[in-house]
Amino acid sequence: MSTKSSGDWRFWYAQHKGTLFAAALFVVMFVVYVSNHPAGFTPNVVQTAANKATLLAFVAMAQCFVVITAGIDLSAGMILILCNCLASWLVVGSPLQTGMGIIAVLMAGLACGMLNGLIIIFGRLQPIVTTIATSAVFFGLALLLRPSPGGSVNEDLADAFTSKLFGVVPASLVVLALTILIIWVPFKRSVLGRAAYAAGSSETAAYMSGMPIKRAKLVAYALGGLLSAIGGLYLTFFSYTGEAAFASGNAYTLYSIAAVVLGGVSLAGGKGSAIGAVFGALAFRTIGDLLFVFDLDPLWQPLFQGVVLMVAISIGCIGLARVRNRLEWFQ
Repeated sequence: MSTKSSGDWRFWYAQHKGTLFAAALFVVMFVVYVSNHPAGFTPNVVQTAANKATLLAFVAMAQCFVVITAGIDLSAGMILILCNCLASWLVVGSPLQTGMGIIAVLMAGLACGMLNGLIIIFGRLQPIVTTIATSAVFFGLALLLRPSPGGSVNEDLADAFTSKLFGVVPASLVVLALTILIIWVPFKRSVLGRAAYAAGSSETAAYMSGMPIKRAKLVAYALGGLLSAIGGLYLTFFSYTGEAAFASGNAYTLYSIAAVVLGGVSLAGGKGSAIGAVFGALAFRTIGDLLFVFDLDPLWQPLFQGVVLMVAISIGCIGLARVRNRLEWFQ
């Protein structure tokens, strides 16, 4: 009985090792941050940090859905920018108009993700090529909507989604947790979720097993677009405006890939969790906060982020290297 329990624990640890590492890294870095912050550990400091990290967390979740199928979405950041510009037009007015605007923005993100999936699955194009092309299309649409920064948003709604609940808990973290419970958990436990993991591990074997590979991949890309749209909404809530910022869209795309790697999601597919990607995003964003409290030149941030990411990847590869060495003993 104890042997079986030990085996179960080891299996669980092997599955969640990346998530646990990302969570531990985030906790350590955040403790160092608040310990050196002039205001200390206060609700306002936590709220500010949470609001900055939430944007990347949503895009990292979107990237995770695609990466577990052994794909990649280089349009995730541009979907966020497009939905930000769209929200600056639609999420205004009366409560009914605001609600309809939010639905329209979310549906636009879902449609963008679905378009990626349809082209990749039925057009049989490589994900990297497809999403580079669609990212240009999405940015072009964002530029048509907002050739210059402008627009507005329902400020009462924006304040509600970026404030603190009960004066302590950041509302953005609550929304992030609810998103995981409503979108990620049901997907992972569904037949389509298992098929997505199977496709990432071995698409040929999954197809021979009769798993719904095409539907799983389509849903993964569509949900990825939906999550990027939620990030676009939050960007509008934070900035009160819309802007077709090319550099910002590219940065969120690249940072989302870094966050999923940091969170233990394999770029080869078939392994990882959106929860790990979220912790990876939180840890990645905390790097900038650390530079702030230690009063380092912002120009050092890319270097510092790259070093942290390389260390994380190296630690994650140690176990793989050991397994390969042990397998070589039996050849």
